[in-house]
Amino acid sequence: MAKLIIFAILAVVILASAVFCVSTKRIMRAATALLFVLFGVAGLYFLLDYTFLGAAQISIYAGGITVMYVFAIQLVSKRTLQGLSERWLGKKTILAAAISILGIGTILCVFLKNQALTGLVSKPGCMNGELLMDIIGKNLMSADKYGYVLPFEFISVFLLACIIGGLVILNIRKNEEVEE
Repeated sequence: MAKLIIFAILAVVILASAVFCVSTKRIMRAATALLFVLFGVAGLYFLLDYTFLGAAQISIYAGGITVMYVFAIQLVSKRTLQGLSERWLGKKTILAAAISILGIGTILCVFLKNQALTGLVSKPGCMNGELLMDIIGKNLMSADKYGYVLPFEFISVFLLACIIGGLVILNIRKNEEVEE
């Protein structure tokens, strides 16, 4: 019963923060609400006794990604942010809905046709249809057909390039301000 109450509290925090994140007009408040969403998801992992995933969620997403968002927000000048007010009318709304439906359809097709998930569930280390943490860890960090080591490395290089690009932009803007 206690787990159900904790789940309900976490669900309310996640949903409220997510709605606030996408509905607020202030970007720093949106980043803070995103932080609460990520902490809530980490809480769900801890509730399921997936401590590794919970710790990874806090350190990678709540820590690293949110800090990167805040740095990106701080790098953008206030004049640039003040000019941004986009209205969704007519064709843009229809196009956004069509792209969303296409994305949902693609995700459903991938889930329905993916044989890797059914192969994982039928392994002998699984109990009652649940995946053990060591199986998830081995599949995530393997270089096999369904391993994710290479995508993780590409993402880390991409994030490093984003940080370096942000620093270069900041340096260019500082040089322009000094020359004026």
